[in-house]
Amino acid sequence: MPKVLIPLAQGCEELEAVTLIDLLRRADITVITASLTEQRQIKASRGVQLVADLTLEELIFDDFDMIVLPGGQPGTDNLNADPHIHAILKRLSQASKAVAAICAAPIVLANAGLLAGKSATCYPGTLQADDWPEITLKEDAVVIDGKVLTSKVPGTAIDFALAIIEFLTDKTTRLNVEIGLAGSR
Repeated sequence: MPKVLIPLAQGCEELEAVTLIDLLRRADITVITASLTEQRQIKASRGVQLVADLTLEELIFDDFDMIVLPGGQPGTDNLNADPHIHAILKRLSQASKAVAAICAAPIVLANAGLLAGKSATCYPGTLQADDWPEITLKEDAVVIDGKVLTSKVPGTAIDFALAIIEFLTDKTTRLNVEIGLAGSR
């Protein structure tokens, strides 16, 4: 069973975080949420209170098949400022594991050096072609380039979660989750 880390930073986009957690768990993917600080309670960008499973410090050296970064502000800035996040991203990438980010969070992947030579998408204006000429920026809702997955905006969170499910498992699992969401069998 794949194991995914979703770090929850203060000010993260709750729609993205909760959608990713929920849909991945529906696919029987092990999802571990982690706060960046000792405080496990997170106040998301719209004031929703989330509670992380653990702190990042408690699982910094654990093995994961993927890390998924929710966007939002100031959540993305908090992720980007955390050296543990950058260390985990680089460690997983070097181990040929997958990294993923949605909305504004692809900037964290870019700053970690993981988007160089890759195609990616993000919230409009987060990454500028002039500032990041080594990244091929796309307008697609979801972009998968090797083991790097990115998604554009909060409204693409379901599509992103389904793409991650298919990437980590198979098309049948993705379709089963999709059918469950639609309420038809």
